[in-house]
Amino acid sequence: MLSLTGWSAYIRDTLRGGTKPNRVTYFMWSVAPLIATAAALAKGVRWAVLPVFMSGFCPLLVFLSSFVNRQGQWALKRRDYACGAFSVMALILWLLTRQPDIAIVFAIASDALAALPTLAKARSHPGTETGLAYLLAFGSAATSFAAVRNWTFAEWAFPLYLVALNATIFLVVVRGKSRTGGGSTAGNAAA
Repeated sequence: MLSLTGWSAYIRDTLRGGTKPNRVTYFMWSVAPLIATAAALAKGVRWAVLPVFMSGFCPLLVFLSSFVNRQGQWALKRRDYACGAFSVMALILWLLTRQPDIAIVFAIASDALAALPTLAKARSHPGTETGLAYLLAFGSAATSFAAVRNWTFAEWAFPLYLVALNATIFLVVVRGKSRTGGGSTAGNAAA
C-alpha cells in the first residue's frame, strides 16, 4: 500500500506536467520486476513477492500516465536508449537460461540498467522527480522482509535491491532539491 500511495503522487505530478518520467526507465522498471515476480512464484515464494510485483505494476502505471500529458515526459537521449537496450539484453539472457535464480539476477541487472537514466536526470534536474514516491517505495520494499520465510535468494534478492535503489534515488532527489532550492524534499516543486 505504501508503494501505491507514493506512485499515486508520482502519477498525479506526471499528469500535471511537473514530474517528467523517463519512459525507458519506467517501461523497463515495469518489465523486470514482473519477470522477477514470475520467477519467484515459480520457486514457491508467495506473499513475500507482493512488494516486487507492486514495484513493477506501479511503474507500468507511471509509464502509461506519461502519455496523457505531453509535458509529463522527459526527452530521451542516446544513453537512455543504450541503457534500455542493455536492459532488454539482460532479459533475453534470462529467457535463454530458464533458471529462476538466474532470472532474478538478470531482472536486477535489467532494472538497475533501466534506473541509470532516471538517476542521471534526478541528479541534474531534481525538480522533475517526486521524491515521495521513492521514499514510500523504499518503505514498501523493506516490508517484504517481514514475509520472508526461508531466506532463499529468490525471496530476498530483489527486495534488497529495491531497498537500495529507492533509497539511492530518494537521496539523490533530496540532495539535488536542497542544492538547487527546488522545493520540498519529499514532493515535487511543481505539484
